[in-house]
Amino acid sequence: MVKAVVGDEAHLKAFEEALSSSSSSPPPQAQVGLVVGKLCASSDRALAYSLLPTPLTEAAAPACSLRAAPKPKASKAKAPSSSDATLEFDVDWIAEHARQVSRMLLGGMTVIGIYIWASEASFKATSPAVLSQVIRAVSQSCYGSTHGERLLIHISYSPRRWACRICEVASGSLRPCDFKYSKLLASLQTFRCTFNFEIRLTAVRAEPFKKVILKAISHLTEEVQNARALVDGCLFSEDINISTDDPHQVDFLVPFKNAVPIEECSLEGVAGLLRFAGSVSALAYLGPKESISEAISDLKADIITSLRSRLDIILDEADDGSATNELEQSLSQKVTQVVFHELREPFSFSFPRRVLIPWLSGAYVCDYLQQSETTEDAMDRCKEVIPLETATASSSILEPESAAVCGTLESFWDMVPGAPSGGRNRSRRLKDSGCTGQDDDDGSRRQQGAQSFNILAALFALLIALIAGVVFTFSAASNT
Repeated sequence: MVKAVVGDEAHLKAFEEALSSSSSSPPPQAQVGLVVGKLCASSDRALAYSLLPTPLTEAAAPACSLRAAPKPKASKAKAPSSSDATLEFDVDWIAEHARQVSRMLLGGMTVIGIYIWASEASFKATSPAVLSQVIRAVSQSCYGSTHGERLLIHISYSPRRWACRICEVASGSLRPCDFKYSKLLASLQTFRCTFNFEIRLTAVRAEPFKKVILKAISHLTEEVQNARALVDGCLFSEDINISTDDPHQVDFLVPFKNAVPIEECSLEGVAGLLRFAGSVSALAYLGPKESISEAISDLKADIITSLRSRLDIILDEADDGSATNELEQSLSQKVTQVVFHELREPFSFSFPRRVLIPWLSGAYVCDYLQQSETTEDAMDRCKEVIPLETATASSSILEPESAAVCGTLESFWDMVPGAPSGGRNRSRRLKDSGCTGQDDDDGSRRQQGAQSFNILAALFALLIALIAGVVFTFSAASNT
C-alpha cells in the first residue's frame, strides 16, 4: 500500500513553472497528463520521475477541458462563474497516450498515474467517479500493469499548491497521501543486459499467428523468471556489494530444460513449427533505497515487455494497412495472414529492433524500428508523446541490437513423420518449371520407361553371366 509519494525536485518544479507561465493569461485552462515513475515493491512509497502532458487529439482539441455548469432557468439569477465549471476528459485519447508511452519506457519506469492542472474549485466540482474512470483506463492500457494502485496528482493554480491521492483501481476509491521532493533522477543506477534466446514450438491447425507468438513468449517468460543473474561477473545474492558509479552489466543463466511440454511431444494436429530466436537488449533503472533484486526483476520484465511491444507493433501495422492486393501488403500484413498448414516452404520474419533515445538526466527511453525505418522516424514518434529535455540529434540514438529478433515458420510437410525431405523440393522444381497436367503424365511415362529399361538390362547381364559360367565349366572339363 502506497503511503507517500516522492517526486524529483528539479524536474517537477521546473515543470510547474512552465505550466504557470503558459497559463498566466485568462481565461483559466486545464491540462491532463501522465505520471512516469515507479511503485516500489519493497516499500510503501512511489517515485515520480516525470510528468508528460497528453498531446492534442486528432481534432486538435485538448484531452482535458472545462465544462461550464448549466445556466439556471431564472432570468435574474447570477450567471455561473469559472469556479462552477467541472473537468471533462477524453478518456480514450488519454488511455492511448498511456499505451504508447508505456511501450517506450524501460525497466524500472512505468506510467503510475495521471496529473491534473486545474483550479481547486473545478477539481472539487468534478465527480470522483469521473477521475477514477480516467485512472482505470490508463492502468488497463499500460504494459505489464499488475499493481492495484495508481496516483492522482492535482496541481492547483488557484491557490498554488500540490495534492496527491492514491486511487484503488478495483474500487475507484481515492485517499490522500503525503508528497515530498527529493533528488531522484540524479541518483538512478543503470543495469544493462543482452539476452539471447531460442524457442521452438509446434503450431496446431487453425491456430492464429498472434496466439502462436504469445505462446512462445509465455514459454520464454518462464525461462527468464527461472534464470540466475550474474551482476558485473558475480553470481547474485542478497548480500552482494556493487559500486554505484558505472552502469552494471547483468547476464542471465538459463537452466537446462529437464522436461518437454506434452503438447510439444505429440504430432497430433500439428500444422507447423515455429522457431523463435534472437537477442534482446534490456535496460533497467534502480531508484534510491531500492535493492538490487528489484533491478534484476525489472530487467526480466523489460525483456518480456519488449517482445510484447514488438508483437503489438506488427499487429497494429497489419490492422491499419489499407493495401488491396498482395503486392502492396506490408510485411506485417503478410506475417499475420500466414496459415500454418498451407505453408509449403519455410517463412521467416523479423521483429522491429529496439533503439535507445536520450531523455532526462542521462536516462533513456526506447522505440522500435521496422526494416524500412531510420532513427529519424524513431525520434519523430518519440517527440509526439514524450517531451525531450533538450534538442536531441538522431546521431545520439543508440542501436544496441545488432541482430534482430526473428521467427521462422516451418511448413506442415516438414512435420509429417517419414515424409521424404525431397518432396517439397520436387514440388518446387515442378512449380518453377511450370509442369502441370499432360506434362506430369508424360513425365510419369518416361520414368516408367526408364525403370523398365533398367530391369531388362539387369536380366540381360545375368543371362550373359550364366552363359559365360557354363562355357568356362565345359572348357575346364575338356582340358581335364
